Amino acid sequence: MNRIAFFVDGFNVYHALQEKPAYVKYKWLDLVKLARCFVGKNDSLIKVFYFTAYVTWNADKLARHQMYVRALQGAGAEVTLGMFKYKQKLCRNCKKFYETYEEKETDVNIATILLKTAVQDLYDSAVIVSGDSDLIPAVKAVKSLFPAKKIGVMVPIGRSAEDLKKNCDFRFKMKERHLQTSQFPDVVDLGEGVKLERPKTWV
Repeated sequence: MNRIAFFVDGFNVYHALQEKPAYVKYKWLDLVKLARCFVGKNDSLIKVFYFTAYVTWNADKLARHQMYVRALQGAGAEVTLGMFKYKQKLCRNCKKFYETYEEKETDVNIATILLKTAVQDLYDSAVIVSGDSDLIPAVKAVKSLFPAKKIGVMVPIGRSAEDLKKNCDFRFKMKERHLQTSQFPDVVDLGEGVKLERPKTWV
């Protein structure tokens, strides 16, 4: 039996859905159910790891994101949080500085847990759900230390990541039908009177 684990870059998936209006309605996405779309009869889904960071300066986005994380945890996903760092950037056009936030730690967290769980022999195959080429060194490290383990990639819908694909052993293609069939119900019942409702902006 092939033990398989998924490592999901939350912002990579989020922006792939957010940037195309037709895909916004799929943001209430059950990542565990999505992973099962790619688990064959000879596979065993061991764990879905979800990596993200909270937009703490926007109360509405923060509330929606926290609710989504609770839904994922209720489905059995393991969540690892990074952070956003405040910084000033120079505008190339007007030559003035502006304030922004930069997401930190997600790629490092994915790399760390990908390697850690390989050492722990948690999986035989790992699937990275991302298009971030910064993860290539981690893929190479696992493949070098554990040649028997296979590392695959599933690039978020509508995106390409040729360099990452070239460094992986196999690939899965995320299609719209996978998103359609992997939605949480409109109301997620966590038990003990706790219910989470799909945000109206994600309908």
